[in-house]
Order: sequence, then structure tokens, then C-alpha cells
Amino acid sequence: MPGVTEVSLQINGQSHQLKLQPWVTLLDALRENADLTGTKKGCDHGQCGACTVLCDGDRILSCLTLAVMKDGSEITTIEGIAKDGELHPLQKAFIEHDAFQCGYCTPGQICSAIGMLNENKAKSRDEVKELMSGNLCRCGANTNIIDAIMEVKEGGNHE
Repeated sequence: MPGVTEVSLQINGQSHQLKLQPWVTLLDALRENADLTGTKKGCDHGQCGACTVLCDGDRILSCLTLAVMKDGSEITTIEGIAKDGELHPLQKAFIEHDAFQCGYCTPGQICSAIGMLNENKAKSRDEVKELMSGNLCRCGANTNIIDAIMEVKEGGNHE
């Protein structure tokens, strides 16, 4: 196919060789080419955070990122957060704090929270709220989401 580029991505610990047109977003490559549909398409404009994934450990908006830009990168989606059948501490905290209602934003919220905690910039609840402000919950579970993140932050178990 003319105009196709091969992109090599390490996704959730597995190597993927994807043949993509250069304008395909990372979000669409994950959902349509790697069959990983946990990452959600929200606004497609980088305004809601539903598409947040981890790229080389940093949180990024996959709807604003061309897949070819991340050739050779390690991508972690919500499907790669749990290890050996054990939920990540943030996933457990989201359940314990009822930090979701419809659940649509949850994958992006969890990936963003992991990236934010790894940045180690948030020292207070208000700073956590500010640094998570790019991830919207339209159902109003924001307080519970911050409660879950704070539990994990204060416990120091977010890797």
C-alpha cells in the first residue's frame, strides 16, 4: 500500500510491527491495528484525557500523537497496568473508592494518575487535582477519583 510506514511499538510488553499511514494517531493504531480497545476515544482534540496512555513512562494524549512519532517507544495502555493477574494499586483504589460511574474515562484517568504519581510533582491534594485537571469525568466522580489517587500516593505504592 503506498504511503504506508512500518512502526515498531512495544505495547504492554509485547512487540508490535504495525503498517500505518503516517497520519494515523497512536490512539487509532492502538484501537484499530493492535486491537487494544481499552484506551477510549473521547473528544479527539486533546481536551478530555480519555485517550491517555503511558509512553516510555510519561503520560501522553494518544489522540494528539501520531503513531510514527513513537516508533521504538514503549507504550502502556490500561490493558497493561495489571501484572500477573494482580490489579495495580490504583485500579484497586478506584474500586474501593467507587471512583467511576459510567467508566468511560477510567482507563485514561488511571494511566494519567500513574504518570502523574511517577512525576512526583504533586505534594498536596490540591496539586493532585490540578495535575489531573486534563482528565475529565462527566459523571461527577472527581472527588472519588482524587480520593483513590491520594490513597495510593500516601501509601507510596504506585509503580
